[in-house]
Amino acid sequence: PGKEDVLRYVLCANAPETKDNDFTWKDFQARNNNELVAVLGNFVNRALVLTHKYFDGAVPACGALTDYDRETLRELSGAKEALENNIENYRFREALKEAMNIARLGNKYLADTEPWKLIKTDPERVKTILNIALQITANLAIAFEPFLPFSMEKLNKMLNVEPLGWNRLGSTDLLEAGHQLGKSELLFEKIEDSVIEAQVQKLLDTKK
Repeated sequence: PGKEDVLRYVLCANAPETKDNDFTWKDFQARNNNELVAVLGNFVNRALVLTHKYFDGAVPACGALTDYDRETLRELSGAKEALENNIENYRFREALKEAMNIARLGNKYLADTEPWKLIKTDPERVKTILNIALQITANLAIAFEPFLPFSMEKLNKMLNVEPLGWNRLGSTDLLEAGHQLGKSELLFEKIEDSVIEAQVQKLLDTKK
């Protein structure tokens, strides 16, 4: 219960689309912990927590862009076409990878720009960095909605927005400056070994 989206994600990420698929609890745990928690959840959490910490949860205004900012936003704006091509051709696994690449883009952007260091010397620059990070977050809420509907409903609440609509995917102005974010909480939680061992034991018991 409460893990429907994780199951949807794992089945879709493994889907060999033309033949049978194997499901293992170990893979379920690994994909949850290494992808949903460490990539998607981690980025969303950092973007929201830093905004709450530095700007009281209000979306900061975007200032002058660097070349790196522009390059990041350009990559983001190409996401819609890549996702649509895959979804329309029933390549759901590839579409899911494209969606996850948006989160990877966000993680790389924050790691490279290091707003937690810059806040001491250049708070104006941090406003632009977090504005871009939040636009990426809002795009994730659209891109993952077909795959993880329950989690994206939760993310929309955290962003304090109604569902943004597929046609706006790739936009870099989804959240206006001054928009107040909702309360930040973890989107996914790590699954411990003990939980997986209990599920495996259940399977072994039914075999007996």
